[in-house]
Amino acid sequence: MAQLPPGIRFITSFSRDQWYRAFIFSLTFFLYASFHLSRKPISIVKGELHKHCAASHEVEVNSYKEYAAQIQPVKKPSNVSQCGWEPFDKNNYKQLLGALDYSFLCAYAVGMYLSGIIGERLPIRYYLTVGMLASGLFTAMFGLGYFYNIHNLWFYIMAQIANGLVQTTGWPSVVTCIGNWFGKGRRGLIMGIWNSHTSVGNILGSLIAAYWVSTCWGLSFVMPGVIIAVMGIVCFLFLIEHPKDISCSCTPSSSSKTFLNGASRFRVQMPTLNAKETSKPQPVQGVCTASGQGRRTPSHTDSCSLVSRTERQHGQQSTMASAGNPDPEMQHLLIDSENCSVSLNSSTVVTGEGKHGTSAISFLGALRIPGVIEFSFCLLFAKLVSYTFLFWLPLYITNVEHLDAKRAGDLSTLFDVGGIFGGILAGLISDRLEKRASTCGMMLLLAAPTLYMFSAVSKMGLEATVVMLLISGALVNGPYALITTAVSADLGTHKSLKGNARALSTVTAIIDGTGSVGAALGPLLAGLISPSGWNNVFYMLMVADACALLFLLRLIQKELRCNADHTLFKEH
Repeated sequence: MAQLPPGIRFITSFSRDQWYRAFIFSLTFFLYASFHLSRKPISIVKGELHKHCAASHEVEVNSYKEYAAQIQPVKKPSNVSQCGWEPFDKNNYKQLLGALDYSFLCAYAVGMYLSGIIGERLPIRYYLTVGMLASGLFTAMFGLGYFYNIHNLWFYIMAQIANGLVQTTGWPSVVTCIGNWFGKGRRGLIMGIWNSHTSVGNILGSLIAAYWVSTCWGLSFVMPGVIIAVMGIVCFLFLIEHPKDISCSCTPSSSSKTFLNGASRFRVQMPTLNAKETSKPQPVQGVCTASGQGRRTPSHTDSCSLVSRTERQHGQQSTMASAGNPDPEMQHLLIDSENCSVSLNSSTVVTGEGKHGTSAISFLGALRIPGVIEFSFCLLFAKLVSYTFLFWLPLYITNVEHLDAKRAGDLSTLFDVGGIFGGILAGLISDRLEKRASTCGMMLLLAAPTLYMFSAVSKMGLEATVVMLLISGALVNGPYALITTAVSADLGTHKSLKGNARALSTVTAIIDGTGSVGAALGPLLAGLISPSGWNNVFYMLMVADACALLFLLRLIQKELRCNADHTLFKEH
């Protein structure tokens, strides 16, 4: 028999389930990258909506003829102004541009709290598809203002508000989907890599918008709108919400229990019990099942045997741990044998849980999950810093480096390149140390002085700006990426939920919704503060980083007291 080609051997070396997980990883990556791709054009087009008019007055001393030509009224095309696009060509343009950012982000923050609750009660595939199609429509609607010569401020504000509302369908949906498909073993690293879709989307959005910004800025919005709409159709055709939908085996189920023993990790299927059944002995089944029915597949006999042995070793210990009384300090986030243990009964968080633990969690119930409030407020300030850079960095580069809108947009992508490495590094470190809060705190502590250096060094030349963009992007986006992905997934599968897998969407929405409040405040404050000097904007960002760190101090303190052999969270 002839030997198989290397490519075929590579394909067959992975199981069917591994290929499905890789497919879902890639699909959700590009789906959410298209969301950020459609948000980026507004920051690129700002330099074109209001052009830097001061340069036109610097040449007036060259000759009286040139000076007269500049001040003499000249008939302009109906869609062109000397200083940009009306109404953004006035002296208060920073406040008007800030209002555009604020309207989008305010709608996004308000809508996010509702989106997670709604998303838990609807099929993710349909919910996400409708959101992406609507987002494409409203993104393109902003650009149509150029083609239809619209100069009404409220038209652009309403387009931003509508777009902000429909874009809230994205994040809870993709995080829930990726959380369903991937367990907690190396969640920080996996989600750190996956979360680079944020930076990839920002980079692609910057390049696409910058391509047309100087010639036809309307296309800078229309093309990203078309792209996200097309990706919405792809979502409808290919997204698989949960492994059980295709009878995928060896996938962590909603009621699986993770036992950690040093570097070894074992997952045991723990059945959900009714109140009347808790006194009866229940069999413990291995994870190598199909459709959650407890049947072992022939190809996974050895691994199931290993789980069975692990169950016998740990079953009694886990039963004793789950039968304890409620801890008065239920906000303890970390699990430790002495100081960091958390004992929760079945009524601690989940209310109205059904027979299989699939009823949607309430908003207040999600807030009671240990760590949700602290990380939510930390993300508020971390996202304030990140989104200020997202919306104002190209304009800052234009003013400081005196570059045109296209070159400033291209240069601003380096901040997102740094963010890719920062997110991956944060996930890798948090997995190795098993300390999510400490990893975020360390990066926040380094970010504040780095921002001060950026404000000073960026005025020294283009080369220094490039270096500081990469470093600042890594330190600013690292904690933001870790909290919105791995931390949200950890909290959404916290052991206090007693196997309720449907809580992940609500928890994610609460954390990201609170962060979006900061995302709305950051660009608004930047628009109000920047007329007094860009240095004051950087001081505001440094204070925000310090506040983000402040909200994590209690969790960091608990992590440092805990044994390094235990993880930050325990999965249900």
